[in-house]
Amino acid sequence: MKGDRVEIVIDAGGEGSRVYEVTATRAGRRVETDTRRGVIEVSEVTRTGTPVRTARFMASRVLALVEYPIADEPRPDEQDGAR
Repeated sequence: MKGDRVEIVIDAGGEGSRVYEVTATRAGRRVETDTRRGVIEVSEVTRTGTPVRTARFMASRVLALVEYPIADEPRPDEQDGAR
């Protein structure tokens, strides 16, 4: 869903670490992660499963992979004016 995002932190060697983010930018798109043969692949895909953007990282360099799914409906304490 629009707003889904995945944050990837990688080891950049002597430079420390770098942070990359893949976000579902339009309605109906989602972010999927997959691990194959030592490579982590994060893709933004359409409703039909067609990849729009793909980021690939060597699994040995990935320090953290954090998924932030968008909530279907806001919780009562997140609504405007509700307390």
